[in-house]
Amino acid sequence: MPVLEPSAPGPAGRLRTAFATAVGGLPRAFWWLWFSTLVNRLGGFVVTFLALYLTTVRGYSASYAGLVAGLFGLGSSIAAVGAGVLTDRIGRRPTLLAAQLATAVFTAVLGFTDGPVAIAAVAFLVGLANNASRPAMSAAIADIVPPEHRVRAYALNYWAINIGFGISAAVAGLIATHGYLLLFLLDALTTLLCALVIFTKMPETRPDATVADLPEASPATPQIGLGTVFRDGRFMALVGLNLLLALVIQQGSTTLAVDMGRAGLSTTQFGLVASLNGVLIVLLQLPLTRAMEGRSRASLLFVSALLIGWGFGLTAYAGTSMAFFALTVAVWTIGEIVQMPTLMALVAELSPAQARGRYQGVYSLSWSLAAFVGPPAGGLLLQYAGAAVWGACALCGTAAAVGFVLLGRRPAAATAVLQPDGLPEGELADR
Repeated sequence: MPVLEPSAPGPAGRLRTAFATAVGGLPRAFWWLWFSTLVNRLGGFVVTFLALYLTTVRGYSASYAGLVAGLFGLGSSIAAVGAGVLTDRIGRRPTLLAAQLATAVFTAVLGFTDGPVAIAAVAFLVGLANNASRPAMSAAIADIVPPEHRVRAYALNYWAINIGFGISAAVAGLIATHGYLLLFLLDALTTLLCALVIFTKMPETRPDATVADLPEASPATPQIGLGTVFRDGRFMALVGLNLLLALVIQQGSTTLAVDMGRAGLSTTQFGLVASLNGVLIVLLQLPLTRAMEGRSRASLLFVSALLIGWGFGLTAYAGTSMAFFALTVAVWTIGEIVQMPTLMALVAELSPAQARGRYQGVYSLSWSLAAFVGPPAGGLLLQYAGAAVWGACALCGTAAAVGFVLLGRRPAAATAVLQPDGLPEGELADR
């Protein structure tokens, strides 16, 4: 009898295998963090719809909406550094709990607040509390997950963020037609649920000061302060380039909403277009992460910067077409998928174990500064220069792409982290 060759697995089988490979081998504690992130983001309504709420319901100008978003970003900036220090000093778990509880309270209060000064002040407090969880969450993932799996872990966490964002953006547009107060209260409730998961399921992950996982982190190692982080030129170069891209990405939740409203599109249409960002990340994050394995990180960051910058730049040609707005979101979303886990893993690799909170906080500061500067700048440009705001996005993306190329051409000792597996190019040639 002829020997029958085993048949190749069908598409469904290959999909199951790919999924198992993508999610397998990660610690149980990581999955509780992942779940808490998902729960929180499923109710992340307020930040996405705050600009529309202020301009369409409250009747404020685009520049005022940008100012409020900027104050939210100012609070986030302060929290980034402060929470980074707290993460290293008191631990990941207490920092996360305090941040989530404060966020829930201030978000609910914002829904009942009236008057331009009061709204701006509470938005600042929401930003302060909301961003305090970012350094602790990122440091906890670095604590829990072995180095060889960190890109995948950060990609999965970003995947959870966007599963939640995609669902919440689509649903929030419908809920908003029945009143915005419900959005604020539901956002606060899901944040409380996130805190409950952390309280009941998450252990403290901070490495013991005398038993760190890096050679440099021995009992004789001097305490690493914020000054040490800011003097780390290699790290700060990455933070600066990320700031340029973050300024562009911030326009997706503020300036884009106002521009679509000016074009005559409804809140529901904006919600559907905004949700495309999350949907595409859910569909493409895992396969693209696998495709990125073994590739030069400098090249990945170069491509991602161009896609982000020029994806937003295309918005200048959208006119009143919802489909064209959706196309622009698709372009910059692919760039975002490539950029986020790559940079997050680099930050973890550059961070000594005893200073992960501080390094993650300074990295988070680039996002917070962008949230502070980006929305007001975008609102002013849109109000007084129209489509020029999207041209500025293209320029920022191009500048960041060039910066990654220049950084990648520095001596190998300074750019090892930009190569696959953290090796210099010369070592790759010998593998």
